[in-house]
Amino acid sequence: MEEEPGLSDQYRMASPWPVFVALGFVLSEVGIILGLFSIAVGGLLLFGGSVAGILKESGYVDTLWGSLLVFGVALAAIGLGLVTWRVGLDPGVLTSVMVTPGDFGQLVPRALAVAVAGIILLAAGGTVQALERNVDPR
Repeated sequence: MEEEPGLSDQYRMASPWPVFVALGFVLSEVGIILGLFSIAVGGLLLFGGSVAGILKESGYVDTLWGSLLVFGVALAAIGLGLVTWRVGLDPGVLTSVMVTPGDFGQLVPRALAVAVAGIILLAAGGTVQALERNVDPR
């Protein structure tokens, strides 16, 4: 008699990634639309990590970190492009955007949140990919 009747290896297991993709998308959109910096960054990190996870699980990519790098480059380029277009890349101005976002209109703080999320994804993906290359396979 089987220990778990009705379960078989031929049926696919359910993936947890679609829930996290949807949650990350919703949080990032709410954060960007309402101008909530930390919610926007956290939602984009969850969305980017979940998309990378679902791509790895489905077999479209070999490593998780490469897709994190690509997603991070895309977000950083979009966010930094919009910020540069509006205020330039002066570190003092960027700091004051984070401290007093209302002084710079609506676009700049939101674009900075997208850029910060992209930079964090780049840092995470690049660091782990570099560490994996330096690990001895023995």
